[in-house]
Amino acid sequence: MARKKNRIGQFIVLIILIGILGAGGYILYKDTTAPQLSISPDKGFITYETPIDINISDTQSGLKAVKIVLVQGDNKITLTEKTLPKNTVDYNQQITIGKRQIKEGPFEIAVWAVDTSLAGFGSGNAVIARGNYTLDTIAPKISVISGSHNLNQGGCGLVVYKLSETPSRTGVEVGEDFFPGFKQPDGEYACLFAIPYYDDAKKVSPVLIAEDAATNKRRSGFAFHANSRVYRHDRINISDRFLGSKMPQFESDYPGITNQVELFLKVNRELRVKNRAELHRIARDTSPVFLFKGSFKRLDNAANRAGFGDQRTYYHNGKEIDKQTHLGIDLASIRNAPVPAANNGRVVLAASDFGIYGNAIIIDHGMGLQTLYSHLSQMDVAPGDMVERGQIIGKTGATGMAGGDHLHYGVICSGIPVNPVEWWDARWIKNNITSKLK
Repeated sequence: MARKKNRIGQFIVLIILIGILGAGGYILYKDTTAPQLSISPDKGFITYETPIDINISDTQSGLKAVKIVLVQGDNKITLTEKTLPKNTVDYNQQITIGKRQIKEGPFEIAVWAVDTSLAGFGSGNAVIARGNYTLDTIAPKISVISGSHNLNQGGCGLVVYKLSETPSRTGVEVGEDFFPGFKQPDGEYACLFAIPYYDDAKKVSPVLIAEDAATNKRRSGFAFHANSRVYRHDRINISDRFLGSKMPQFESDYPGITNQVELFLKVNRELRVKNRAELHRIARDTSPVFLFKGSFKRLDNAANRAGFGDQRTYYHNGKEIDKQTHLGIDLASIRNAPVPAANNGRVVLAASDFGIYGNAIIIDHGMGLQTLYSHLSQMDVAPGDMVERGQIIGKTGATGMAGGDHLHYGVICSGIPVNPVEWWDARWIKNNITSKLK
């Protein structure tokens, strides 16, 4: 009987030992998850200055070791190889490529990390990640093809050029303004740019730029001549009758403002700026090639009521209250006159409430060139419609900030308003724009 009890006791002890060993083994081997590893960026074109961030973490067992290797063909360079201090849960390193480490072209960065767990019979959980790159330190070469570039302040010009590689961004910088260039069917690039109305034509200096995917940037000047322009001044009297008829439509834009002069100033200043910012956004929706043919059509039998660049001073009850620049041409004909499309193009805006412009249509003619038709009483086209020169797109009206029935006609160059008169001149278009394109 005693012997039987002894055996039972030994069996119980054995079960307990097995349980202890099993629990210990579970604790030792329960971490089977590899460390988290990320490389940013993990691919693409880079230069010697491009930072590559490596981030590794393991919150369960902690990190044990890390190794980073650069590989290009048969050339292998160990950038980092280290055993980490105990209880290290995060490892972060930023690397850049040394100028003498590798040559231009493709290469790889391989990152290996292992944690301190006893998984894999004590070897730990390991992870490997790779980043694939192309080292590119040479900026695109720019070769200007077009010869003369004669512009007027507030007017346009076209420069045609070749690039040694496909750019990520190219065009002309004029001060703080940028005009994008577009690749043409023959492989050359063309950029329609402007000397903005607010720039000093005697001081401005357009510069061609080309930037590649690795952010290498080339700047190149080109021959040009810019003529200064003097804009006329105009006095605009704001009557209480005008305020009473026009301001109610803007009350929802500026709730809480009951004083009509104050509301007028909000619209004339803040909403005007907002609308012009929209012109820049809409300008990005453009064809890479010109869609127009010949000169741009003017509203039939219409008289000019205001010109491009007019410096307007606004008065209320004899007191000066504001100053703004008129950036189109106001054309007055009969009431609700049919409005023709100035040239072939695609409708990119047909809005019933485009701020100060009221009912407005914008047609894209390619390479950032767009025409604006505003204060309309009726619109007969929709975004996406293709229109032809002379096609009726709506009727004149007095919506928005218009004091009477007329068409505010504008020409936009990559978001910057320019003088429409140039585009009514077939000879100017041929000499300065279309003759430069094959």
